Amino acid sequence: MLIPHHAHGQQAERTLLNPWKKDMNVKIVYDSEAKEGFVRDWGFSCLIEQGEWKILFDTGASGAILTHNLNQFGIQVEDLAIIVLSHKHWDHIGGLRAVLHPGVAVCLPSSFPLRLKKVIAKKAALVVEVSEPKEIVPGVYSLGEVGRPVKEQSLVLRTSNGEGVIAVVGGAHPGLEQIMAVARCIGDLHGIIGGFHGFKQLELLRDMKLIMPCHYTRRRKELLRLYPETTVRCGAGAVLTL
Repeated sequence: MLIPHHAHGQQAERTLLNPWKKDMNVKIVYDSEAKEGFVRDWGFSCLIEQGEWKILFDTGASGAILTHNLNQFGIQVEDLAIIVLSHKHWDHIGGLRAVLHPGVAVCLPSSFPLRLKKVIAKKAALVVEVSEPKEIVPGVYSLGEVGRPVKEQSLVLRTSNGEGVIAVVGGAHPGLEQIMAVARCIGDLHGIIGGFHGFKQLELLRDMKLIMPCHYTRRRKELLRLYPETTVRCGAGAVLTL
């Protein structure tokens, strides 16, 4: 496991004793669409709640919008145990400074610039660099760095019933099909959430039980038409229970 027991004090220890005591929730915090009360903007972020762990995946472009939308969910910055960054594009890390705090661990690709790593290390409890697939906390896995020239980190979430996994992607710059292949090394892939940058092979999603296209996915409407039973509209304020 990538994040040690002591990384978030007693909260981490309690959760590790019973990691499945609650369903896993995914809350969309930052997206180009938004529900009432939330602010929309170009960028992506989602909050993963696994037991008592609160894991923020990407931070959108604006710290002010990010914290506003987190507050709409009743989440304060200090509640965040882990921040996971997919890649270094501004619309995924622009809000980072607003959510760094002394108790948070930041999980980022090893290829991130050294200067940025040093800035983060000064304000976070722990910086974890990943290059290969690893479990971060029980039921939540990093796929490591995938792709070139943009090396991107995605997450895989094991569903509460343990029957499959859901991939969470930031931009899918390496190609969604490549990320899906790596995700299947961890478990039976049931769904995908996030930005599907430049993805055209929509037929590859035919067998998915959950499709949630977010951020700059250009073919959202087409996915809704092709797979109406499994495609869910994204937008800041949306909540999924896995």
